[in-house]
This record gives sequence, structure tokens and C-alpha cells, in this order.
Amino acid sequence: MASSRSRLFFLSSIISSLYLYMFVAGDSDSANTLSLDAIRDSLIRQEDTIVFCLIERAKFPINSVIYDQQSSSVGVPGFDGSLLHYIVKESEILNAKVGRYASPEENPFFPDGLPPQLFPPHNYPSVLHPAGASININKDIWDFYTKQLLPLFTTAGDDGNYANTAQCDLQCLQALSRRIHYGKFVAEVKFRDSPEEYSSAIHAQDGDTLMKLLTFKNVEEMVKRRVEKKAMVFGQEVTLNNVGDSGKYKIDPSVVSRLYDEWVMPLTKLVQVEYLLRRLD
Repeated sequence: MASSRSRLFFLSSIISSLYLYMFVAGDSDSANTLSLDAIRDSLIRQEDTIVFCLIERAKFPINSVIYDQQSSSVGVPGFDGSLLHYIVKESEILNAKVGRYASPEENPFFPDGLPPQLFPPHNYPSVLHPAGASININKDIWDFYTKQLLPLFTTAGDDGNYANTAQCDLQCLQALSRRIHYGKFVAEVKFRDSPEEYSSAIHAQDGDTLMKLLTFKNVEEMVKRRVEKKAMVFGQEVTLNNVGDSGKYKIDPSVVSRLYDEWVMPLTKLVQVEYLLRRLD
């Protein structure tokens, strides 16, 4: 019975992932218009997605068994990993078949051994430099999400809702990955706008100088304030008279600000630096 229920939950998660991919695939600003304004608009919209994903995940307690590599909750012969690992890996297998990872905006968490695409490929314009297009730091994203971020916005406990919880984790991970790897597009458009400014540091393979060129503290502070406000607006308890309870939120807004401050923006800049270091290869 437990095995059948797990397979049913897994099938549900796969279908949800497919719907998410279909939604994402229709939003390819970076592929159609490589400009800083278009990328900025996409990044702002991705803030909404991340906040909503975190709110959905906060409905469940931490359910630590999902992340236990030795857990017997998966029960799949020959599979060695956590339930979250299993759901993400199997979801990516299906997503690869329908072409999700043909998009330059998408990066799988488990890229090894993905099957070929079964449908005619979408003709994505080649906007990224080939040497930097393959940058993938999803291992870092996985680690900070499961080990550092989750305890900040989920309650302690275990409600047994493992498959639904892991599905929320999958959506959070995909949204964070897409946002952070957008650094490749940011780096490309900045290089095109000012090649002379970046070329000397690239030739010298000077990552520290590139990081300084890419850091704008006033912009980062504005982003932190904006995502915190979005968490307040999206996460408030709304009453029938349209007045929210300003003292109660579905997720602590300061956690979202901290997410961007400690992980999203630093890792995005890391992707930008890694991309630029390869830009003249």
C-alpha cells in the first residue's frame, strides 16, 4: 500500500513539474530580447515566483525524513538517495524528454544520464557564449536550500506529507536555480555593453576585479527591500473587508530578504564572474 501511494504521489509530482515547465517555457525574454531592461523585468517577475513557492512550502513542517540519504521512504530497488533526490531526478528525466533543458534558461540538478528530447526542439537563439553556457552551480543551490534555508522558514515537526512537501521543494529549487543562473544572461549583456571595461580583467583571469565591477550595493539593498515587501503583501492574511493582518504573515518577510542577501545575489554574481572568465575563450 505504501509503495503504491508513493508511486501515485510521484506521478502527481511529475505532472506538476511538466505543467511548471510549460509555464516557464513560454516566458523566454532573455532568448528573444537580450537587453538589460528585459532581463531586469524577468528577474523582478521571478521574485514573485520565488516568494509564492516559499509560501507554498511553508504550509508543511520541515519533514526532515525527505532529505535523509539513508531513509527507507523511497523504497526503489537500486536507488541510493533521499526522497527529494528521487523526485527531482525522476522529474528531470521527464522534463528532459519534453525539452526543458534545451532552453538556455534551465539547468538540471542531476544532468548526468538525462534522456534525449523526444519532441521537435524549439529554436532558441544562441545568445550565450558557448564556453560559459554550461555553467551549473545547482549543487551549491541544493546545499544551501536543504541545509540552511529550510530551517529558517519551516516549523519543526513531521506530518507525513512527504510527497507533497517534496513537490514544493522541487518548485522552490527550480525557481531559485533559474533566478541564480540568469547571471549568465546578465553577464553577457553587460559584456556586450562595455567589452573594454571587462576584457582586461578577463584576460588576466582576475575574478576579484570582475566581482567589484559587478557589485552595486545600492541596487542590492533595493532588491532586498522589494522582495521583503513582496513577502509581506503576498503572505498577509486577507480578510473580507480587504484589510490584511499586518502582524501575521505566511512566511517571515525578513527571511526572503536574507535569502537574497546571503545566497541569491552572491551566487548570481558568482555565476556572472565564472561566465565572464570564460567569455573570451
